[in-house]
Amino acid sequence: MSRTLQQWQAARRAELASPDSWLGLVGLFWLEPGSNRVGRGEDCAVRLPSGPDCLGELDWQADRVLWRPVGGEARELATDRAGSPTAVDHENLSFFIVDREGRLAVRLRDRDWMSSRPFAGLEYYPEAPAWQVEADWVEVDPPIRMEVPTVSGELKTVEVGRKAVFEREGQRVELLPMSVGDREVFFVFRDRTSGRETYGAGRFLKAKPAVDGRIRLDFNRAFNPPCAFTPFATCPLPPPENWLPFPVPAGELKYRSAEH
Repeated sequence: MSRTLQQWQAARRAELASPDSWLGLVGLFWLEPGSNRVGRGEDCAVRLPSGPDCLGELDWQADRVLWRPVGGEARELATDRAGSPTAVDHENLSFFIVDREGRLAVRLRDRDWMSSRPFAGLEYYPEAPAWQVEADWVEVDPPIRMEVPTVSGELKTVEVGRKAVFEREGQRVELLPMSVGDREVFFVFRDRTSGRETYGAGRFLKAKPAVDGRIRLDFNRAFNPPCAFTPFATCPLPPPENWLPFPVPAGELKYRSAEH
């Protein structure tokens, strides 16, 4: 296996084995405008598994959210809309706010999750140089707007101005990106291994930005989305255009928890 792929796999494992892993999520609570109580009490919109009946309140007003802890000073919380959200910690619990097309939710994490559910590790197909694909980076004119569903039932609006085009097994393949940034291009796809050897809802793939009209897709780095590890994720699902009509035996295999 190449050194760079080993390093990438090691980074994936370290991320998922950390206290802030997707595997540590224990709740997702959608907020309503106005006051939302947080605590263990039955009247709380955000129910904690431990702690006081009321730890505080989240006050959602227009485009800002204030955290008002019991007996403490109020402060504004940043969502994940523009980067890392503000976390609120209480003992082993930590929560933060995610913004999904204008809907806000609290994502709750148990940072001591490994004490009860050890990380089972990740499995991969053998490295396959044949799945390092050089694709054309083709303009979509006019750009198209897609309503991409997520595993939690929301629709995510995506504007597509480029697509990756290559040939495989005598077929022309077009992959539409979910996002294009200065540092990476992000794809969601599924193939004939999905639901069998790999995660059923599909896999994620990130690529470096295109150079001179070409983009390199290394499917050896295809990886499971967060929803493969937790029911409290809001992953986008692959659009029908990204359903590949052949197997892609490269990258990350289906996650098998230590309980199975």
